Amino acid sequence: MAFGSSNEALTMTSAPGRPAVNRLLVVLSFGAIYLIWGSTFLAIRYAVENLPALYVVSFRHLCAGLILFAWALAKGARPTWGQIRASAVIGFLFFVVGHGTLHWAEKFVPSGLAALLIAAEPICVFLMSSAVARVWRLNGMLVAGILIGLAGVALLVGDSAVHGEPRLTTGVIAILIGTVSWAAGIIYSRRSKLSGSPLLLSALSLLSGSIMLFLVGTVLGEWRGFTLERMETRNWVAIAYLILFGSVITFTAYNWLLEHFSPTLVATHTYVNPVVAVLLGWVYAGETLTVRVGVASAMVIAAVALVDRGTNRLRGLV
Repeated sequence: MAFGSSNEALTMTSAPGRPAVNRLLVVLSFGAIYLIWGSTFLAIRYAVENLPALYVVSFRHLCAGLILFAWALAKGARPTWGQIRASAVIGFLFFVVGHGTLHWAEKFVPSGLAALLIAAEPICVFLMSSAVARVWRLNGMLVAGILIGLAGVALLVGDSAVHGEPRLTTGVIAILIGTVSWAAGIIYSRRSKLSGSPLLLSALSLLSGSIMLFLVGTVLGEWRGFTLERMETRNWVAIAYLILFGSVITFTAYNWLLEHFSPTLVATHTYVNPVVAVLLGWVYAGETLTVRVGVASAMVIAAVALVDRGTNRLRGLV
């Protein structure tokens, strides 16, 4: 995944050769990927607070996957066996390990901290893709971004360890594992060279991930003691929000933006999402916003920007 500069975000010009688009629709779509995706971390916290986390995320992706799959079929898309096989791998890396660890960890980890840890994903993608290709192309911005990002993550991990809560530290480690898995999924999806409807591929990945999450949750015994009576209104609202807004609406906005703007511009949501998550967690969930967390937040976001600029410079885009 590539990331763009703030200057690109301000221009809001459509991709070359594309007709002009409705400005209000552009604003609403960027608002969705900036704000809604940033708010999903708090929604996850509310969704899993007293429910089995893997069952929750399995149900979320099952509903979203069925909606998107029906939509793809209505548009005439039909899956191939190659797409189904690749979607199963992506579903495992993205949703079983990536989202499964995140939803489980947010039982113990503040939503803002979770968002900041995941924000380091572009650094993981660059390091892993370079290792897979066995080609290490670096410049000053990339080196600075990697070092600052790793230091920021270390500061966040250290902050969790200072609190002396084993479950918090375990949750932080789980999120980092999920972040690495998500980065691996991005690299695999690039190298698989699958063609076809992005809508269909996303639906298949969501559905395969949902099935695997349900099986893993069952093996781990999440069914023990679980009844629908345990679900409170806040759980239902959070899950519905994640399905409708976090998956269906925002995904639609994201794909629409990719059709009209460059991927580097669309991916600027990575800068905004952790800031939104930290602020919402502080305002609505009473999550502590310490100086240490604030410094680490600035370091991680700055690191992502530096890695973005450094990568684009290697590609000759800046």
